[in-house]
Amino acid sequence: MRTGLLAKKVGMTRLFKEDGVHVPVTVLSLEGCQVVAQKTVERDGYSAIQVGAGKAKAKNVAKPQRGHFAKAEVEPKAKLVEFRVADDALVPVGASFSPAHFVAGQFVDVTGMTIGKGFAGVMKRWNFGGLRATHGVSVSHRSHGSTGQRQDPGKVFKNKKMAGHMGDEQITQQNLEIVQTDVARGLIYVRGSVPGSRNSWLTLKDSVKIKAPKDLPYPAAVMSAAVEAPASVAPEATPESAGE
Repeated sequence: MRTGLLAKKVGMTRLFKEDGVHVPVTVLSLEGCQVVAQKTVERDGYSAIQVGAGKAKAKNVAKPQRGHFAKAEVEPKAKLVEFRVADDALVPVGASFSPAHFVAGQFVDVTGMTIGKGFAGVMKRWNFGGLRATHGVSVSHRSHGSTGQRQDPGKVFKNKKMAGHMGDEQITQQNLEIVQTDVARGLIYVRGSVPGSRNSWLTLKDSVKIKAPKDLPYPAAVMSAAVEAPASVAPEATPESAGE
C-alpha cells in the first residue's frame, strides 16, 4: 500500500488527444508536497507517513507545530495529512513528491470538502418533487410534506431528509482516471470534476476498487535535486469552471 498525495485544485480545462477528441480534466497542483514525519510499528504501532503541502507563515503557526516542522527540516505547511502505508513503503522525511507518483491511465480516489451551499430546502438538497401545483396546495409547493407518524411511534426518526445545511462536507470520489502528469510544472490532470472549490486541498490515493498498473513507482516518486516543482503553477489554458 503506497502513500497518497496532497494537491491543490487549480480549476478545470480540457486536453486534446491525438485524434482531436477533447477530454475535460481538473488540474491539480503539487505545491511543496513533502514528507513531514514517519510513524513506525516499533514506535507507534502502525506504519504511516505524514504529508504536508503548501506554505504557512511562521507567525500563524503554533509553537509546537513550528518545532515539529523544524525537526523535519521543512518549511511550515498549510495542510497536513497522514496516510497509512505498508511497512516497506515508508518515504524518508523531507522528500518531495513528484507528479510521476501517478501514471496516465491509472485510477485514483480523490477526497475533498464539497462546495458549501448554505441552508437549502428539500427540493435542492434531496431532489424532492415538491407538493402539487394546485388542488388545495397553498404557499407550500416546495415543502417536504409530512415528517412523522401517528401516535405510535409518535416521533420523527433520525436521519429524516429535511431542509438544512447543504455541502461543505468531506466526500470521496472513487475511480477517477489520471489523464496526464506534468513533472516539470508539478501538475496532475484528472478526468472530469473532483470535489471542492478552487484552491481547496485534496488527497489523492490509489484506487481501492481498481487494480493499479504494474509500472507504478514504489514506494513513491520523489523529486530529484535537479528538478524541483514550482511553488505555484497555473495551466496554460484558462480554467473554465471549478466543478463540483
